Amino acid sequence: MAKLLFLCFAALMSCTGTGKPSQNSSYLHSGTEIIVSESQGGADNAGFVILKNEAEYRKVLKGNSSQLVVEGSEPSPSKVIEFPADKKVVLYNLGTFRSGDHRITQIKNLSVKNNVLYVEVPYVERGGMEIQVVSNPYVVFTVPLHYNFASVELKFSK
Repeated sequence: MAKLLFLCFAALMSCTGTGKPSQNSSYLHSGTEIIVSESQGGADNAGFVILKNEAEYRKVLKGNSSQLVVEGSEPSPSKVIEFPADKKVVLYNLGTFRSGDHRITQIKNLSVKNNVLYVEVPYVERGGMEIQVVSNPYVVFTVPLHYNFASVELKFSK
């Protein structure tokens, strides 16, 4: 009986260790940072771009990017964050919304699984009698350099 129990335990342990481990947010606090999050200025369709260099980064922050349609002036120099050389910088457009404030104000967790970067953000209930305004929110955030992904998916959690 003890041998059978030992074999079942060994089989269970071998099943849990298979497969490629997901890249988890073991260094979430040092691995991600929201640089810009705005409710206006993003593209009409949801999607992401990895900003490769300082020039692309500055273009997005100034609003002179083909990925963004920003109205307004350049951000104040005191608020501009330098391009992080030790992290990937991601521009994520959330798409078009008819009402509400859909800015991302916090990233709770990051993980990569099957070439998809999952970005867990808090769910904020929206509703009521809001004025119908079209908005195109976007967020620029950082992820660790070793995260490799081909798509980004937002996960809303309470």
